Amino acid sequence: MRLNPILCVSCLTLAAMATPAHAISFLPFVTAGDLSAVLGNNATIGFAYAGDKFVGSVYYGTNNNQLDSTNLSGGSVAKFGSPIAGFTGEIYVSSSLGIGGYGPRDVYAGSEAGGSIYRIANDASSQGLFASGLAGGVRSIAFDPYGLYGNNMIAATNSGKVYKISNTGVATLLASVGEDTEGLSFAPQPFGSYGKGTLFVASEGSGTLRAIAPDGSMTTVISGLYGAEMVSFVPLNLGESGNPLEGFYAAAYPTNIQKAAAGEFTSYKGDAIITGETGHQVWQLHADGSTFTANLLGYFPGQPEDGIFVTADIIKPPVPEPSTWAMMLIGLGSLGALGSRRHIRVQRT
Repeated sequence: MRLNPILCVSCLTLAAMATPAHAISFLPFVTAGDLSAVLGNNATIGFAYAGDKFVGSVYYGTNNNQLDSTNLSGGSVAKFGSPIAGFTGEIYVSSSLGIGGYGPRDVYAGSEAGGSIYRIANDASSQGLFASGLAGGVRSIAFDPYGLYGNNMIAATNSGKVYKISNTGVATLLASVGEDTEGLSFAPQPFGSYGKGTLFVASEGSGTLRAIAPDGSMTTVISGLYGAEMVSFVPLNLGESGNPLEGFYAAAYPTNIQKAAAGEFTSYKGDAIITGETGHQVWQLHADGSTFTANLLGYFPGQPEDGIFVTADIIKPPVPEPSTWAMMLIGLGSLGALGSRRHIRVQRT
């Protein structure tokens, strides 16, 4: 497979190689047979970690607008929630972090066919319209984990609009990229001249990676990684827990879900991983001062779609925000008063 040339932007260099220095090893995580048995469709397109489960979606055809779920081992495939009226084509799926006023691990989905986002409760007990009126079809959804963007939801569309969306579903235009934008990720530490928590977005048409500041100002980091589908920063603590759940997961359209163990990426902590839809490349983008170097790590076994890193930070339950702690303490105080009135004795262990 031919690696597309890289255009020099912000002192970018390309470490070209005939054979990747480290070929990433991927293995099937959710099989085509399991998906087909439940959905009659295994054209995987969306995939997200949702705490006690993974939730995904499939492309055109049977059950296109029906989300699916698996257990944490990639088995027990089941339908998740109800079909979402009007959703068609690529259905993007994401999960909230339990901060910024969002419920822990609720599921959010958007369709490339329209500018609306639906929320499905983590236990699928309820679902409904969350946000609407976005210009263009929804192409990506992410949640700000570092606070630069108010811990809000960030969503991008095929018309190049990037929105900041509050926990009540109010959307505010953050930036206009000017082309279809699908990859979203936040830097876990300073990346080149960009600060920790900065939002980066990728557009596959031009292969351009851009940085968007909290005030909406935008700069081009690189161009020429044609087909750039997904950008995801390698977490700084990847693999440190020893939990085998940690790793990188991505939809391999049109067949299944693939996983790479955490150890495949621990050499690249803090770097950006970018996948190419058209050539199936897996690139590492490393920053050294003002210089960015793109290295070809290998090829994804299929057309890479939505990809996520799962680490100890997101496996563990989210830490309640200060206001939540206050309410919990009030509640515990009330329970203590009630317990003393009822002469309830608690044995300490």
